[in-house]
Amino acid sequence: MSWNTVIGQQQQVRVLRSALLGGRLAHAYLFTGPDGAGKEMVAFELAKALSCTSSGTSPEGACGLCADCREMEALLHPNVEYLFPVESALLEGSDSPKKDNRKFTEAKERYDTLLEQKKANPYFTPCMDRSMGILTEQVIQLQQKASFMPREGSRKVFIISQADRLHPSAANKLLKLLEEPPPHILFILVSSRPESLLPTIRSRCQEIIFQRIPERELRSWMEEQRTDIAPDERESIVKASRGSLRRAWELMLNRMEPGFEPAEKAIRTKALDYLRSILMAGHFHKAILSAEEQTKNLSRQELILFISSILLFLQDAMHRSINPAFANLNNPDIADAVDRFARNFPNPDLMAISTLAEESIRSLERNAGSLLVMAAFTSQLRPLIKN
Repeated sequence: MSWNTVIGQQQQVRVLRSALLGGRLAHAYLFTGPDGAGKEMVAFELAKALSCTSSGTSPEGACGLCADCREMEALLHPNVEYLFPVESALLEGSDSPKKDNRKFTEAKERYDTLLEQKKANPYFTPCMDRSMGILTEQVIQLQQKASFMPREGSRKVFIISQADRLHPSAANKLLKLLEEPPPHILFILVSSRPESLLPTIRSRCQEIIFQRIPERELRSWMEEQRTDIAPDERESIVKASRGSLRRAWELMLNRMEPGFEPAEKAIRTKALDYLRSILMAGHFHKAILSAEEQTKNLSRQELILFISSILLFLQDAMHRSINPAFANLNNPDIADAVDRFARNFPNPDLMAISTLAEESIRSLERNAGSLLVMAAFTSQLRPLIKN
């Protein structure tokens, strides 16, 4: 791994690399931007560049081969602390009574599973289903670890994922750390919702804003990563990912499973049937039943693809409404269906629909109740399409 492995975000990498090489790193950064833009991957790349003993302060970044780099990729490096929302049972320890000990063991298994997913997919953002956010105890542990010097080198790195989910008391304790930062600690807060952070925390961090990955860069990255994927299937992944490296990575990983069959078109068919039931007079109850059925039969990631399929279809319809000759469709194989929809519903509020879809996807990614998310999405979508 090195800076060259970062997809997109050239300006963001240029700023960080220049600060690193010039010895001008801030004591705290806030990485913001859409989910799947690679914020955490860049945070770990910066931590790796600081800890790599082979490359030193090379402009290329970490070597990816030395013991420090291997420990970093295994999420085991002692100079790096990685926080994300966990269950309170995980912080109670394994020396509690038998019943609580069982809760700890089960929580630890779920935690370890998430870490394995993180190792397999550097763009994955872990969060335990039963978590109430980043807890006070987690930040207290950070405070204790901040008093120790790094094993080697000059800096330890504290990476705080989903920093907007800090519990209020945890946020206040983190603020105290940021107000009097130990000189050997680099804080990197990562958030897709920075507006939810305390203004006093944001003011003590240098903010670096990440962007959604352009299709051309995502396409080029996929061509290098998976030469075995056919061009039309690759294009399907690019469109379904909508600028998210996390979604693209997960879709590519799925193709490595034995007996895998592409699911995008099957899910798109379900999504369009659902869309028809929303818009047919007197059939709205069928849309609600369909939403309930999807939550039972589709995984969380498939539900995200389901909502994305609807959004991509509506984007096509909007393009054809404006320009009937528009050729760069997300769904060129069903252009006739797109044209019929564009004629029947020429003025959907695509901006509001996009916002609704993004909020629904974000809720699913943050482990909100699938049925509630789909029910809310269903009830709000119809008036936005009929406008």
